[in-house]
Amino acid sequence: MLLQDGRQLHRSGPLSELRETRLEKAKALAALGQGPYAVRFAPSHRHAELQVAHADLANGEERDVAVAVAGRVMTRRVMGKLAFFTLVDETGPIQLFLEKATLLASMPEDPEAFAHLTSLVDAGDLIGVEGTLRRTDRGELSVKVRRWQMLSKSLQPLPDKWHGLADVEKRYRQRYLDLIVSPHTRETFRRRALAVSVMRRWLDERGFLEIETPVLQSVPGGADARPFETHHNALDLPLTLRIATELHLKRLVVGGFERVYELGRIFRNEGISTRHNPEFTSVEIYQAYADYGDMMDLTEQLIAQVCQQVCGGTRIPYQGNEIDLTPPWRRATMHELVREATGLDFTAFASRDQAAAAMTALGLAVPALADSVGRLLVEAFEQRVESHLIQPTFVIDYPVENSPLARAHRSKPGLVERFELFIVGRETANAFSELIDPVDQRQRLEAQMARKAAGDDEAQQVDEDFIQALEVGMPPTGGLGIGIDRLVMLLTDSASIRDVIAFPLLRPEARDSEAPEA
Repeated sequence: MLLQDGRQLHRSGPLSELRETRLEKAKALAALGQGPYAVRFAPSHRHAELQVAHADLANGEERDVAVAVAGRVMTRRVMGKLAFFTLVDETGPIQLFLEKATLLASMPEDPEAFAHLTSLVDAGDLIGVEGTLRRTDRGELSVKVRRWQMLSKSLQPLPDKWHGLADVEKRYRQRYLDLIVSPHTRETFRRRALAVSVMRRWLDERGFLEIETPVLQSVPGGADARPFETHHNALDLPLTLRIATELHLKRLVVGGFERVYELGRIFRNEGISTRHNPEFTSVEIYQAYADYGDMMDLTEQLIAQVCQQVCGGTRIPYQGNEIDLTPPWRRATMHELVREATGLDFTAFASRDQAAAAMTALGLAVPALADSVGRLLVEAFEQRVESHLIQPTFVIDYPVENSPLARAHRSKPGLVERFELFIVGRETANAFSELIDPVDQRQRLEAQMARKAAGDDEAQQVDEDFIQALEVGMPPTGGLGIGIDRLVMLLTDSASIRDVIAFPLLRPEARDSEAPEA
């Protein structure tokens, strides 16, 4: 990381010297009664509000309106008896016009107010100022400062304004610095917050209730995933962090809630990649008396509305492609898509070995755990189709072997009423006509347990209480899960899931004392 004076940032040396210099300035400020860490300050306006409200102020003119603003000093230019600072708050920048004569007249208690401001305030410091407005001859709206106050002295220098935080790992590890120096990063998380707000409001307006379900569970379920394991000491009880909210939300449907959802954190003990983080956010939505066709309609409407509100339209750029989220979206069966991409018709294979031989002839991998024609169909899809689904596509009608919680297809033996939504080659949503037959559900989960015994760490377990809930009776239901992080990646043109998670999981940073000698 480059410092503002061009020097390299290290744990010792230049950084230590700069920190000591700033500590001395903090002591000097304290001696002047200037903090250096204030209790409060009351801004009258945010910077963007002033820019809009006084857009009509002509170049070279002043407006005698009292304002108080606060923020972080990003740049400083001192020119004799004048200085210009750039002050940034959450809404953006505003210029400070600092004049020695004005400060002397307004702060008689400190005859050296201008000198103290220009010598003791560094880039990175948080200050509050009071003054009036003027627009410079160059057209920059500025606060003509009459009084100033140190709010928080920064002991660490900011990254160089021209190079920013170039170290990608550092951006994730020290997100606070990334947010300070990168407007794009701030906009990404502003859009994320807006997307979540729009989604909740859209669901609430349609009669869905958000009900929280347990994060700590004795039996993980609702997804094919390896859980994180923990232990409750007082109860001497092994527990896992939830891998999905599905089974508890279905219990709520059994209990009489007809439209429920939960938007929250999910934990899966899996690998890390540009599209996977062990801790992520999803929304799961359940609607009684609906099926997967209704969930497709809901998904289109919901995501299109979020995109419209966040991006201003339903056509958006993503990594060099224009993505059109205007409904309706393509709907195609997995069999159709695999046949288009490979020429293989998996409905024609009489056995697993026949399907495996055909795949091998095309150069497709055949995993040992893919022990049926249906599982091999999914393998062919993942290897040859998935990455090419750039525009939004509902992939429908999955093999029953890969979908233990989905209802058997009403007209296609061996398949279930399930879809996954793919956009830019990524699964973004997953939905079923939910399986509500408790006998069938038990058989499916027992088959999953057999796979787990055979070495499949992601296979599901039998949740006896969930089976009992189904035996009480669950109405026909459509269920849907949407990955919030992947959706936000799309809405913000972000290449990696780490770009849209404020604090992604990282390995602990090696300390200098642990580093090998040169």
